[in-house]
Amino acid sequence: MNYEGAIIRPPNEADSLILQVTVGCSHNRCTFCPAYIDKKFRIKFIDEIFDDIDTAAAEALYDVRRIFLCDGDPLIMKQGFLIEILDYLSLKFPRLKRVGIYANAKSILRKSEEELGQLRDKKLSNVYMGLESGDQHTLDLVKKGVTIEKMIEASARIRNVGMKLNVTVLLGLGGKERSVIHAKETIKVLNRMQPNYIGALTLIIVPGTVLYDFQSNGRFELPGKFELVKELKIMIEGSNLKNCLFFSNHASNYFPIKARLPRDKENILAELKSVISSDDESILRDEFTRGL
Repeated sequence: MNYEGAIIRPPNEADSLILQVTVGCSHNRCTFCPAYIDKKFRIKFIDEIFDDIDTAAAEALYDVRRIFLCDGDPLIMKQGFLIEILDYLSLKFPRLKRVGIYANAKSILRKSEEELGQLRDKKLSNVYMGLESGDQHTLDLVKKGVTIEKMIEASARIRNVGMKLNVTVLLGLGGKERSVIHAKETIKVLNRMQPNYIGALTLIIVPGTVLYDFQSNGRFELPGKFELVKELKIMIEGSNLKNCLFFSNHASNYFPIKARLPRDKENILAELKSVISSDDESILRDEFTRGL
């Protein structure tokens, strides 16, 4: 397999075959994101992709059942090109059950529900979208390049065709000043989206990003550890999710939770309140073990 640069995948795709079909991110302007700052976006040639598929199939990976397509936004590829890839994956991996993909609102909305349905029928069934924050002010500051309403529209399109919607949010993205606003507005948007899965990560500010420069010159202050856990509590407290798995098990988080909402809401809230009131940092993940 020929990978270019660092490869990013969602935590729950750990058991998937990772196939790089694009390099970098089609947007690549978010001030907080270090994932693709060293990559110029391009779509790989079909021969490159097929060679990687052939290599994986030949290396005793016949039994592959889950595949994840990266880098940042493969859904932006033309419909026919993506279908070619999905058809070849099914040919080479007869036991393939599902394919996952990163997508943003722009790439989702470029495709009709009919086109998305075609991809679903080709086993592309899991879509990962970064909401990051439900606070439009925060999104504008970090140059997300999209409105809340467009992301809600895109999420509805994914759900309407029967794909599973996985949404990522970033604790701390509003900074200390907008911490509570960020948390409250984020859960309001998640309630409207009704995703199948929510993954909460905690912002880690990385040298080389614009946000790192903002922090260095005093224009951005990250909330404290327990303030970040409080953001998580606010989101759970305000949740009106119908049948959703909510995770904060990523290595960036100070306190991991795994909840099926609404079933586990009260138990998780009690746990989070206990952690916050304890003010005991030994309960939290230490800085040495945190990471992207």
